[in-house]
Order: sequence, then C-alpha cells, then structure tokens
Amino acid sequence: MPDANLPAKRQRPRPLINSDCLSEQPSTFDGVDEAVWIEVIRKMDEVYNDLLQYEVVLEQKNAALEDSQHFIESVLSSMSDILIVCNRHGAIQEVNDSLRRFIGQDESRLRGQPVADLFADEASRQRARDFFSAARPTTVQDCELRIMGRDGSPLPVSLNCTPRLSGTGKLVGMVLTGRPVGELRRAYHALRQAHDDLKRTQQQLLQAEKMASLGRLVAGVAHELNNPISFVLGNVLAMRRYAGRLQTYVQAVHADASGRSPELEDLRAELRIDRILDDLPPLLDGMREGAERTRDIVDGLKRFSAIDRRVDEAFELTEVVSRAVRWVTRSGSQGFSVKVDLPKQLPVVGSSGQMQQVLMNIVQNAYDATSATAQPTLAISAELHDAMIVVRFADNGPGIGADDLTRLFDPFFTTKPVGQGTGLGLSISYGIVERHGGRLEASNRPEGGAVFTLSLPLAPG
Repeated sequence: MPDANLPAKRQRPRPLINSDCLSEQPSTFDGVDEAVWIEVIRKMDEVYNDLLQYEVVLEQKNAALEDSQHFIESVLSSMSDILIVCNRHGAIQEVNDSLRRFIGQDESRLRGQPVADLFADEASRQRARDFFSAARPTTVQDCELRIMGRDGSPLPVSLNCTPRLSGTGKLVGMVLTGRPVGELRRAYHALRQAHDDLKRTQQQLLQAEKMASLGRLVAGVAHELNNPISFVLGNVLAMRRYAGRLQTYVQAVHADASGRSPELEDLRAELRIDRILDDLPPLLDGMREGAERTRDIVDGLKRFSAIDRRVDEAFELTEVVSRAVRWVTRSGSQGFSVKVDLPKQLPVVGSSGQMQQVLMNIVQNAYDATSATAQPTLAISAELHDAMIVVRFADNGPGIGADDLTRLFDPFFTTKPVGQGTGLGLSISYGIVERHGGRLEASNRPEGGAVFTLSLPLAPG
C-alpha cells in the first residue's frame, strides 16, 4: 500500500520479484527455498521504508535550515551596526548591508579583500592587522578606528573584534562589529552641555538667593547706620560754626591789652589755646570728611542691597568703577596700585548694583593674582567701539594658564587654595554681563599678566 503522507513519486513500487515467478527463474536458483526469497523481499521493504523516512527527515531539516538562513539574512540586513566576517588571515568572507551602505561598495568586490584595506589611515590599518597577528587572537572591545566612507572621508568607528571558532574549537576567523561614533559624540556633547548649563543655572539661583539674603541684611544695616551718621555730620557742621564764633570771641578778649592780666596770659599759654584754635578747623574738616565718606559707604551698601532686583536705569560706569576700586583697595594692601584712565561719562543702562559686583570681582581677582608681585599694578582703561563700551583690566601678575582659560567662567572653578575661594565670582559675573547684553572675556597679555575685557552697550541717546 502506498503511504498517503508521502508524495506520489516517492510511493513504494511493486516488488519486481514475487513468489509466483520464482519457478520461472533460471536453474541457477534451483534448490533455493521459497521462504528465503520471502525473507529477502521483506528485508528489501524494510530498507526501502527506512530510506523513505530518512528522506522525509532530511527534507524537514533542510526546510528548517532554509528558514534559519532566511532569518539570519533578514537580521543581518536590518542591522544598523556594521558586520564583517573574516577568515583567520584577515580576508573578508561576509559583510552585511549596513557596511555596504557605509562604504559604498558591493559585496562581490569586498569578498576576499583584506579587511585592513577598508580603513583610511595607516594607524587604523595596522591596528586591524594586529587583530589577526596573534597566535590566539583575543576579544577586542571598543577600539576606535577610522574607516573610509562612501565619499572618501575618514569616519571614526567603534569596533569590537571576536574570534570565530569551529565546532572542534579551532580558530577559523574573526568577526568584527561596530558603529559610527560621530552621532554618539554629538549626543554626548549636547547632553554634557545641557548638564553644565543646568548646573550653572542651579548655582546662579543658589547664589542669587544668598545675595538676596545678604541684600536684605545690608539694607537693614545701612538703614541703621544712616541715622547716626546724619547726626554726626549735622553736629560737625554745627561745631564748625561754633568754633568760628569762639575763635572770634577769644581773639577779641585778648586783643584788649589793658584788660589782660598776667594770670590770663599764663593760662592761655598753659592750655595752648592758640594751638587749639589753629587745630579746630582741620579737625572739624577731617570729621566732616569721615562722616561724608561713611555716608557714601552706606549709600553704596544700599545700592548693593538692591542687587537681586533688576532695575534698568541709566548710570555712569565710571562712577561704579571708581567705587569698586575704592572698596577693594581700602580692604587690601596699601601696595596695590590701580591706575584708572576712563572718560568722565560712560552711560550704561542696567543695574548699577549688579555691575558693581562684577567690577569688584574683577578688581579683587587682579589683587589676588598680583599679591606675590613686587609692585602689584592694575591698569583700567576704556574706549568706544560701535556703540559698545570696552573696558580693559590689565594686571602685571603671572597670567592665566592655558588649561584654565577655557574653564575660567565655570561654576566652582578656582585656582585659589582650599578655603580661600568658592569659584562662583566670575561665573556669576559672566551671567550678569550677559543679561546686560555685553561680554566678559579673559586673555593673557604678550608682555605678561592677565587682561579682562568687559564690553557693554552704550546707553541710547
């Protein structure tokens, strides 16, 4: 009976030999028992059935193998990473579509070609040869080489290299996989830039909150100091008027020679009345000057206390520079010389309190940088360029290191010893200047020392 599960062409044919024709065989088979022939025919049927079963299994395995091959080909063709299969000598045996698109060559041209020829420079080619030079190559991870792109330009690729072994564990070749790193670098750079911007913004917000608290404290102190200073200044002016009257009266008393007694003359000499009368005017002038300077300091503190409020108002940059220099030099060493060469009028629109903080940071940095110099000097000059005010702060210190120039305005970056600087002054100053529509730059002078350049738009009109 034919097997219904098998194709018609594979159905078992009728036996060519049966018991009816045994008697018709030549005499050579005479004497052979009929049971023997029946057993032979049965064995032939069994062998034929086994062959048919083997053929069915073989066809099933062949179909499974074809499905696996199609699956592997579809996976390789859809891979975005490049794939290169080489023999043990470095000759290309198989590549995927991603590599062909990447370098713009057909597989027929690549097959048999040395894999080192795919790379753009000699260093990359030599590194690719090294993958196959060892007696027992090992796995290589994230090796960056420059491969030749389809337009002839070298493109960086991150490659992984893995040995390919046979079923017996013998090395038969290498498998290289990789991906272009250009997009990864751009994405990483954008992510890092966003992180740095966020960190800078957070630090600026933190510093702004600190400055707001300090501003409220300074405003209260300035208000409390303002009243007694007004009393002192008013009393000094009254004392000056009274001193003039007393001096006139004393001179009138001693002018009459007939009314003078020897005791009065001796008392006048003993009390040094004449010297006191001579010292009163400069003493009162000094007291008035001190009170007025204290009043100016209080006024500056009141301006400084408004640093967290962005009030766009016109102010003279020259006055703010002078005030910042005066504050820093009074609190520092007397040997620090500041040469100011500015026009009398440099009108700017913005917040004078914020700009004073910027200028104080620049002057203070110059003071700290020149502290080890024999004659520390800071020269401040200004000029106008296309409706922009350009102010330069040039010191005679050691200058700024090349590696530090790129990080000078980063938050928390400082070259000062631990505990002597937070690294926030220049970062905050940079942000303030940007909000005023200007630029803050740093560089080194050819003759030595650092120079900070502050550019601000000139007030309209």
